[in-house]
This record gives sequence, structure tokens and C-alpha cells, in this order.
Amino acid sequence: MRRMSWVLAMILCVTVVFAGCGKKDAASVVKGLNNVADTLQSKEGSYKGMGKMTLFTGEKPQEYNIEVWYQNPSYYRISLTNAQKDVTQIVLRNDDGVFVLTPSLNKSFRFKSDWPENQGQVYLYQTLVQGILSDSTRQFATDKDSYVFDVAANYHSQSLVRQKIWLSKDNYAPKQVQVSDAEAHVMVEVKFSEFKFDAKFDKDSFDMKRNMTALDDPTLGTVMQVDENGNPISADDPKAEGAAAAAQKELGDFGMIVPVYLPDGVENKDTNKMENSENHTVILRYDGTYQYTIMESRSQDKAVFSLASGTVVDLGFTSALLTGDDQKTLTWMNDDGIEFRITSANLPVDEMTKIAASLQEQTGK
Repeated sequence: MRRMSWVLAMILCVTVVFAGCGKKDAASVVKGLNNVADTLQSKEGSYKGMGKMTLFTGEKPQEYNIEVWYQNPSYYRISLTNAQKDVTQIVLRNDDGVFVLTPSLNKSFRFKSDWPENQGQVYLYQTLVQGILSDSTRQFATDKDSYVFDVAANYHSQSLVRQKIWLSKDNYAPKQVQVSDAEAHVMVEVKFSEFKFDAKFDKDSFDMKRNMTALDDPTLGTVMQVDENGNPISADDPKAEGAAAAAQKELGDFGMIVPVYLPDGVENKDTNKMENSENHTVILRYDGTYQYTIMESRSQDKAVFSLASGTVVDLGFTSALLTGDDQKTLTWMNDDGIEFRITSANLPVDEMTKIAASLQEQTGK
């Protein structure tokens, strides 16, 4: 009996030890994430991911198919395809700057920014890892095949306060992310269907012209350079002038797009549709608690807009550029080729992003 009891005790101890070996606590997972982050900073660091993002920030959920590419040291390519409209925008970073491209319209914004070093997006792996590593009060749990972290959100919007991140137990690849507001309502959700480290890319995978010709239309490779006001920049080459003249084709009048969201204490002061405007410019002015102006326009269908240095702001459905000090301007383009600018001396950036989100859901009147 004593021998049998001793054998059973040994079996129980061995079982407990081996069971413990298969589990990791938060500290060991964080250490593993640090190692993965270091690997991404190495010469061969890269990844490629695909999935679906759902935004719950407006009246109706908006779905986007996403594809994320990264290659060391700082090359990024994020493709966002509106599931309802089947229109793709590409956020691109290379040695020439940060671009927001709409290949189907051959429109491009060029930013001077260090994005995403100081601010990232929910679908960027580095942003998720940084959110976990920087939150000393992080909560940790496990499920069948994932490590789950509940941490503070580290995004530009003040309304996004918490995020829940699911990581694969196999290699710490992201599987799902949910970002919530102060009332624990999920505002943004990303579900990755694929994610691969050590991805291989072609030499020109992050080239602007290569990505503008993504629709296999060779005519999309010719773009016209314009200034920040949308005015064509003169060229000495007659061929370039001819290309500029051919690029004057207009996409047409879009009407007037009115935001459904207004900050508390704000009302519309007046609206003005510029008559005979080649860009179909519309100006909406608001007054009250905050004073701001929304300018809407649709310019040439082949254009590269070079804007001043600023901060890239994630709007969810695309990226915008925030410029100015005392008076700030938020500039972005939607997937219908309409350019929006919100300008104000006192409107908080968080309110700007809410207005932008409400404009995204509307059509011209």
C-alpha cells in the first residue's frame, strides 16, 4: 500500500509539472512579444496580414477588407477596401513620404510625416505590441488557442479608451482586436484571417506608381503634379503640359454632403456652393461652442496633392493629415474622390474625427 501510494504521488507530481510547462503567464508572453518586436526591427523584419475591419462609430456598421504589409526599416502598405462600394484606398509609406492613394480614381495625397512612429492604427502589429508593453496594468487571460490582453487604447481618438487583443499561442500573431469606448461599447473590431511573419515582397511593392497601377490600367501610371490648392504646377516639357490638359476630365458634381454629427452647442451658420467652380466647391460654416468651416471639393481626376508636414490621423476608413498650430486643418479624401477640409481655431481634433466619420456615411444632396 505504501509503495502504491508513493507511485501515485510521483505520477501526480509529474502530471502537475508537465501541465504547468504548457502554460505561460503574462510576464513570459510579454518577454516573447519583446523578442518578436526586436526581430521586426532586424534587417529581415517583415510581415503580411489580411482580415476584415468593422467600424461601429456611425449610424450603421461599416466593413472594410484590409491587407497590411510591413518591411524593415519603415515601409508600410495598408489596403482598405470598402465592402459596400468595392473601392480601395491604399496608405503607403516609403522613402518619398506617406501617401494615401485611390487607384480607381488615380488620386493621391502625399504627406510629410513620421507616421506611424508616434501614432499607429489598430491593424498595425507594432501598435498592438506597444499597447501591451506600455500598459503596466494590463490584464491577461487565455482561451483555447489565444493569449488575450486587455489594455489601454493608444490611439488618436480620446473616445477610444480600451482595447482587447487576441494573439496566437503559436507565434504571437494577431488574431482579433476590439477597441471600446468609455462605456465598453466596441467601436472598432479587426479580425485577421491570415498573418505571416518573414513575408517576402517585390522590390517595388512599396512604390507609389506601382500601387497606383494596381488595377492593371497602364494609363493610371501618368499623374499630374498640383500644389496644395489643387492648381496645376507648370512644366517646361510640352508633353507634360499635354498630359496635364488631358487630366482635366472631371468626375462631376457631388452636391452637398452634410455631417449628421454636430458637437454640443453647435449649429450650422450658412452654406455656400461656389457657382461655376471647376472643383464643385462647397463651404459649410458652423458656430456656437466651436467655430469651424468644412470645405468640400472634387478636383482633377489625375492628381498628386503634395501637402505640408503634419500629423497623420487615423479616421478608420482612411488617413487624414492634421496641419497648423493656432488654426488647425484636417484634410482627407473619401473613396468617391471628394476632398474634405475641416478648419478651426478651437475645435478639438477628437471632434474633427467624429465629424469626419459622420460625413463618410452621407451622400450629396
